[in-house]
Amino acid sequence: MPGLGIWSKLSLYMPAVLQGEVWRLITFIFVPSASTPISLLLTLYLMWLIGHTLEQSWGDFRFNVYYLLGVLGAILAAVITGWGTTYYLNLSLFFAFAMLYPDMQFLFFFLIPVKAKYLGMISGGICLLQFVFGPWYVKGSIFFSLINFLL
Repeated sequence: MPGLGIWSKLSLYMPAVLQGEVWRLITFIFVPSASTPISLLLTLYLMWLIGHTLEQSWGDFRFNVYYLLGVLGAILAAVITGWGTTYYLNLSLFFAFAMLYPDMQFLFFFLIPVKAKYLGMISGGICLLQFVFGPWYVKGSIFFSLINFLL
């Protein structure tokens, strides 16, 4: 089981959930996928920016339904594969952001401007490669965690 310390007690690991650790069905949402402090700060800022912008565009209800569908998809993927992650769930937020704001620019390496649509295409291509060539549990995680975007 990946993760150390407290994070391993909060991640979505279905055998542990079946043994009574039901809090994992909620707490996995808060487990960061970043491993270093600077990448954690950048990821949190980016997720806040994307989430806030989508919430302003869609409204509270639609944004919450979208995210809740992704969470349920991630839990369903964990039921099937044994392990759940928020990586593809957060990626679904970025895909929605890139669809709504394709010309928004991000500074790659804090220097090179790149439009959201190109980052979305690159991320989608990587995700597609992982789906095609990855093991079955990765395919399940990708499909069910991105179900909210597909709907």
